[in-house]
Amino acid sequence: MCRVFGVSRTGFHNWERRAPSDRALQDAWLTEKIKRIHETSRGVYGSPRIHAELRLEHDIRVGEKRVARLMKVAGIAGVRPKKRWKTTIRIPGITPATDLVERNFNPSGPNVLWVADITYLRTGEGWLYLAAVQDAYSRLIVGWSMATHMRSSLVIDALNMALARRRPEPGLIHHSDSEYVLAGCLRVV
Repeated sequence: MCRVFGVSRTGFHNWERRAPSDRALQDAWLTEKIKRIHETSRGVYGSPRIHAELRLEHDIRVGEKRVARLMKVAGIAGVRPKKRWKTTIRIPGITPATDLVERNFNPSGPNVLWVADITYLRTGEGWLYLAAVQDAYSRLIVGWSMATHMRSSLVIDALNMALARRRPEPGLIHHSDSEYVLAGCLRVV
């Protein structure tokens, strides 16, 4: 091995027996501190937060890049936030429906105001989309629909279920903040 690296045997054995440098000792000590902070954070903190805690809580002056390097060597990593994406896509040139409710969500009785929304749930087989229609007076879900897609039929099925179950009087207002949910507000006449 000494021949491959071009080092004398004496030099190799001197290096092998040499005590660790001050920098190596500091790195080992700092790595233990970093491991404790990482465990205390339940494995969530990455190098920026660990660096901040070392400075603010433990009064240890060290660079963030050094903390990141020591974490990488020790095999420690923080939790990365999951990428979020938009589910509502605004179409240029199409204006949302006017707000017939005027942000007043306290109706005088049942079947006067319904509100709707879409949510999505991660399952073992992929995403499941759920559209729900809620009576704002009783806070009961009066219609719903589930599908593996987020097309307008999902929302129409939920509203049709609510209409069939409740049979409201004319004048009902259906409200949503999204164009996806039946273009905002809808007055049943």
